[in-house]
Amino acid sequence: MARQSVFPNTYAVVMAGGSGTRFWPLSRRKHPKQLLELFGHGTLLEQTVERLRPLVPPERIYIYTSELVLREVRRRLPQVPRAQIVAEPASRNTAPTLGVAAHEILRRDPQGLMLVLPADHIIAKPAEFLRVLRAGCETADAQGRSVVIGLKPTRPDTGFGYVRVGPREARIFGQEIFAVEKFTEKPPLALARRYVASGRYLWNGGMFIWRASTLLENFARYQPRMADQLARLAAAGGAQSPKTFRRLFPKFEKISIDYAIMEKIPDIHAVAADIGWNDVGSWAVVYDLSKKDKEANVRPERSLCLDSRGNMIVARKKFVVTVGVHDLVIVETDDAVLICARDHSQEVGKAVQALEKAGFQGLL
Repeated sequence: MARQSVFPNTYAVVMAGGSGTRFWPLSRRKHPKQLLELFGHGTLLEQTVERLRPLVPPERIYIYTSELVLREVRRRLPQVPRAQIVAEPASRNTAPTLGVAAHEILRRDPQGLMLVLPADHIIAKPAEFLRVLRAGCETADAQGRSVVIGLKPTRPDTGFGYVRVGPREARIFGQEIFAVEKFTEKPPLALARRYVASGRYLWNGGMFIWRASTLLENFARYQPRMADQLARLAAAGGAQSPKTFRRLFPKFEKISIDYAIMEKIPDIHAVAADIGWNDVGSWAVVYDLSKKDKEANVRPERSLCLDSRGNMIVARKKFVVTVGVHDLVIVETDDAVLICARDHSQEVGKAVQALEKAGFQGLL
């Protein structure tokens, strides 16, 4: 807490535009994953903002989301200024969004640090998380330098990107700082095992820190066309000019900040983080993180499980009874029921794609 005043120029950019299709049928286009209450009090988005409070107050937080959920996000986050909750008129991945945010922050504060975070992750060690962020801000508070929060891997996972690091360069606020040698995309399992065994790789969880001016310099160097588009949009008022924003933003290339910038630039550092991070990527992950009954079921009070083990049941209105079933995910809503094997819950997104292809738009 005592270090808060050291970084009065830190601004958080929370990315809240995802759809979370793997949490269908609870997650819908108008009620995506980050607006679900899966753990404890509040939605994942609300928990993200609250977690930042000791370092970044709400008046320095920007939320980028979709037009479909703008009203609900504003309702959930009344403490964040309305003008700083931005509805994107089209999904263009993270690079254009962060370019728009960088111009907004630079206009407000020429020395502004951008702290970029996803809206839908779980952090089990919030105090350690704040120490990691402070170490990252200290490292990134130099022109030209960028920081990635590198997550210490707990298993060889093929669903994450990896960051290869060199020797340790510093220790700040008790956190190890490494020079980044390479960004690597999602590897096959055998390669992921070698990465983890080597001790030289961290997961890339999509959390970055840099000065807004540094990011825009890198856009100019590595994405000059997009840099010109961003400058024109900013000159016309940026996201604060809704008509212009709605007209110009869909013209941007759809590309992630990793591909557009991070894999190309020098002078990247990683803070090695052990913060109890989880991307909550499927119903199976929710099961793993939830309290279970004596038969290892996760279920509401209004349910009955007979000769049933290892199931996850989400039902807010109907009484659910299971008999002789094991390791299932059962999710009930007003208009749909999902039943799938727990170890296949990563594939629920494919079911959503099939529903869309079949014309069931009302269920999406």
